[in-house]
Amino acid sequence: MRPTHLPAKTFAANLMAYGASEVAAKLSRLFVVFAVARALSPEQIGTAAAALAVAEIVKAMTETGVVQRVIAAEADALESTCKAARRIVWGWCLGLFALQLAVAAGFWAAGLPMVGGLLAVAALEYLFMPGGIVQAALAMRDGKMKQMAAISGAQIVGANAAAVALALAFPSPLALILPRVLSAPLWLIAVRRLRPWAPVAGITAAPIRPFATFGAPILGTEMVKALRLHADKLLVGALLGADALGYYFMAFNAGLSLATSFTAALGTVLFPQLCAAGKGASLQAAGIALAMIAPVVIAQALLAPLYVPALLGADWALIAPTVSVLCLSALPLTLWTVCAAQLRAENRPQVELWITLALTVALAASTVATAPFGLTAMAWGYLATCCLILGLAAFRILTPFAAQAPRTIQSEA
Repeated sequence: MRPTHLPAKTFAANLMAYGASEVAAKLSRLFVVFAVARALSPEQIGTAAAALAVAEIVKAMTETGVVQRVIAAEADALESTCKAARRIVWGWCLGLFALQLAVAAGFWAAGLPMVGGLLAVAALEYLFMPGGIVQAALAMRDGKMKQMAAISGAQIVGANAAAVALALAFPSPLALILPRVLSAPLWLIAVRRLRPWAPVAGITAAPIRPFATFGAPILGTEMVKALRLHADKLLVGALLGADALGYYFMAFNAGLSLATSFTAALGTVLFPQLCAAGKGASLQAAGIALAMIAPVVIAQALLAPLYVPALLGADWALIAPTVSVLCLSALPLTLWTVCAAQLRAENRPQVELWITLALTVALAASTVATAPFGLTAMAWGYLATCCLILGLAAFRILTPFAAQAPRTIQSEA
């Protein structure tokens, strides 16, 4: 029988470590926002935001469930699982590199050479990624969460520092793209040193089918999640132009940047522990997470009229009400992060996919409906949609009387 509680101290310590890393990364991201607000025009920011949105949607395709399969593998099947995972990630990442270059060529042919060029530069990241994914998964399996948090935080802080320097020295949209590529080799070296691994001769790679069965709905979910996070930016750009997209992009970075860093840390830390725990652990994790994030979110929302003009400059003060509303969206998103981790631990990622798809469609409809009324109306629509759909989903997934017998990942290995 699986336990129904988390080791609270271990969970909180790992969450604080990853959370501190993510918050440090997002604080450094705020310096990027500070720099580009003064160095770039809203139109230039909008151009970079469009390229970033497309790049993030493509990057979501790297989430194929391979890391989770390695983390959850039985000890006697670990080497064969890692060998299969290595083959998968190399082939997949090279395919994504080619795909993003093709998308970049399409933008170039459509008369948007700057967006196409930025996407081509961002594609170089896929040449470094596959060399460290298995090692990173093994490090998390071994419980090296704090070290992984330090590596992740250092990579992002370094990239953001480079972005600030580039924005101030050579103001252009490239300042928001190039640092992603420059920091990738540093991540690769760090994870390979943290948890060395090489394929063992004589061991046959695990079958691909369990990876595909488990990974397909996760890939779909991550793609839909990326569309949820970034499709609204593409819609704003298409409906209102690059200048309005620049303001919208800055509002989201100022409003949800710190809070989404917490949810990213939560999802990373929670999954390995829920693999060995039950639904009671999810309720406990949700309570801990909300207790930790709610005071920060509320304070950030209340203080937005003060820190937005102070951070970005007086010309950006008009987005402060939008920032305040967007901050509150972190609460339902945090709750949903716990639900998604529980679904994956129970080998039900297809449920996560359908709920994320429903949220994405609803948010896109909300964006189109509220765009004529301005940024703040769009933010209220975003918040209301998240609360309604994710609140109902959390009630259905986390309440004991709504439970169904879980199926572990290992059982289908």
